Amino acid sequence: MEKFRFGVIILNFAAALIMTGKVTATDTIPDGVRVWPETEKVMVYKQADTTNLKLFFFYPDEKIYNEPRPAIVFFFGGGWNGGNITQFEPHAKHLVSKGMVAILADYRVRERHGTTPFDAVSDAKSVFRYLRKNAELLGIDPAGIAGSGGSAGGHIAAAAAMVPGLDDPTDDLTVSPRPNALLLFNPVFDNGPDGYGYDRIGERYPEISPLHNIQHGVPPTIVFLGTNDRLIPVSTAENYRDKMINAGNICQLFLYEGKGHGFFNFRHTESYLETLAETERFLVSLGYIK
Repeated sequence: MEKFRFGVIILNFAAALIMTGKVTATDTIPDGVRVWPETEKVMVYKQADTTNLKLFFFYPDEKIYNEPRPAIVFFFGGGWNGGNITQFEPHAKHLVSKGMVAILADYRVRERHGTTPFDAVSDAKSVFRYLRKNAELLGIDPAGIAGSGGSAGGHIAAAAAMVPGLDDPTDDLTVSPRPNALLLFNPVFDNGPDGYGYDRIGERYPEISPLHNIQHGVPPTIVFLGTNDRLIPVSTAENYRDKMINAGNICQLFLYEGKGHGFFNFRHTESYLETLAETERFLVSLGYIK
């Protein structure tokens, strides 16, 4: 197989983007995201109204590799209201050190864009379609794209894999929006009357709720949850796991005694390292890392 050279990939991709007007020298980078030549790049995956939605790519340091790499894309949490795109930067850089390509995804939220959870799911689907459609150019494996996120970010990653609608009509709908694996940190699973977000979603919850869209063929999933999470009950996660397994899917649930919402973030060193270790084991089991 022809070797992929980072310099060639990046230069060709940048040239293509400049020619299509998707990236300009005035594009801004959120605070905390460091973009270095060759190993880190910013790409626009979608324009929604006047907003350019971006992906922040982190590549391994090796200049040459023999085949496309598995990739993982992280969606920040924030209740579909706000959130910081740098939330999963430590996770991303760690997995890059294991040989994956890691991506931080921006998406629309109410505080910045006046949007709904339905728009956020649409953006997540657009992310996976963009990555898969441009996989060769990006040097990633189109059959090895994992989705990850925390809270609302975990929700939209899971929904992209499961719900049948909420597609952006400007996307290439012939390309699958489904991630090939899911790594979910205290995710919102249930949007029904007894679940999270029903006050905003209402009777449309069957369109967007992962718990209500489980069927055979959902990607292999690992879930991390603290037992003192005030937003996501343990019973909801256990119900989700059981329904997944009963449908013939792989779903692992790891519970962390006494931990609350967001316990996995980098600032909580012990829990961060514990969940990262299980993340590695899960990705090894799928053949994404060694």
